[in-house]
Amino acid sequence: MSTQRDVGTFADHFSAVAAQYAEARPEYPQALLDWIAATATGRDKVWEAGCGSGQATRDLARVFAEVFATEPSPAQLAQAPAIANVRYEVGFAEQCGLPDASVDAVCVAQALHWFERPRFFAECARVLRPGGVLMAWAYRDIETPTEIARAVGAFQTEIAAYWPDERRWVDTAYAGFEWPFDALSAPSFEIVAEWSLARMLRYFSSYSATKRYREHCGVDPVASHQAAIAEAWGDAPTRILRWPLFAHARRKPE
Repeated sequence: MSTQRDVGTFADHFSAVAAQYAEARPEYPQALLDWIAATATGRDKVWEAGCGSGQATRDLARVFAEVFATEPSPAQLAQAPAIANVRYEVGFAEQCGLPDASVDAVCVAQALHWFERPRFFAECARVLRPGGVLMAWAYRDIETPTEIARAVGAFQTEIAAYWPDERRWVDTAYAGFEWPFDALSAPSFEIVAEWSLARMLRYFSSYSATKRYREHCGVDPVASHQAAIAEAWGDAPTRILRWPLFAHARRKPE
């Protein structure tokens, strides 16, 4: 059960690192985009709830004729890319302001665990057209090559206690959610990226746990572990990094 809160408030873990978040987060795989396109029977309009700085928005704009993307953090939204068929709005997942039965799909990328889900699911039931789909996905912790796994693991252990409680839902692949509608088949996916050391460290700096660690301890954990990670990384200009990605899909009855 998610924590009850008033619409108009939200757990703001990313506004202070909005620029880093926009620049450092990985891109979603083409296979996920293909699945979204195949699952959505209508492609006129999608509502993307909790769009952040637009990592998934640019992909959704290639599938749907119109994208309505909402995000409660103005700082995050300021980083989102300008796209001709996308309308951004500062707003909350639990109350989007769209008309009843007005969208073919509702999509949530790496954000559902932050929502007050009973209210959000009720909003999905209201705004989805009959036969419309709710699709939500998220990626788990980074998987690094063996050469750097120990050094990265030390950093991850250092910040482990500072993850917000909602993060546990990602670790369980959203198991136990009281979803609306009937489930559709959803495959497993994987994000694969070839990054430099600097890019990976910027990604670590965008963690909500890193932000909370700095606030509580007055020390930047990325900086503290940078030398050890760099030594393990060695001279390689880039390395292959992976993130397991899971997805859920639910269709509103006709």
